Amino acid sequence: MSGKFELNAETRSEKGTGASRRLRRAGKVPGILYGAGKEPVMLSFDHDPLWHHTRHEAFFTSILSVKVDGKVVDQAILRDLHMHPFKPKVAHVDLQRVSATERLHLPVPLHFVNQESAPGVKLQGGLVAHLMTEVDVSCLPSQLPEFLTVDIGNLHVGESIHLSNLTVPEGVTLTDLAHGNDLAIVTITVVREVAEPEPAPTAEATAPAPEAEAPKKEGK
Repeated sequence: MSGKFELNAETRSEKGTGASRRLRRAGKVPGILYGAGKEPVMLSFDHDPLWHHTRHEAFFTSILSVKVDGKVVDQAILRDLHMHPFKPKVAHVDLQRVSATERLHLPVPLHFVNQESAPGVKLQGGLVAHLMTEVDVSCLPSQLPEFLTVDIGNLHVGESIHLSNLTVPEGVTLTDLAHGNDLAIVTITVVREVAEPEPAPTAEATAPAPEAEAPKKEGK
């Protein structure tokens, strides 16, 4: 998917930890743009627009338009995103240029639909177990899907959906499946009831009952 996100950047010449720290204090995010046989370019981005982009799942599987110093110079994909250890802040971003004629390898999220209406859940009381949440795909940039849909509306308890059951757009290849690994994506499992242990007997219940005293005989 392309054209949905645009990143505005400025070139930077200073490198190193100190320079990156100064950029972050100024509300900027250090980054790098590389690939496609061109020289890497050191960049800086305004933090807030970049942060808002990261709130969208599609940002991670889109072809991004990168505008450097006011000019659109490249299309790229997000290769790595470093976050602050405990603050909601982007610390560094790595972008890789893409070529219209070269295939990409990128993880794409899975969207599961019709989970509540699946017979294994609605009629048999099973639980949906997601074994994968994303899959690695290979395709040209123009064929990159934002996500892949997994419809489990017909799944019963004990049944699974595998990679080979997915419907993918034309030109898109599932990397694991291409290597002969038809992995399970989702299954419906049986809900097993756990028997509650019986309460341990109390001290009063386990203590022996006191012996009854023999009746005393009355004197004649």
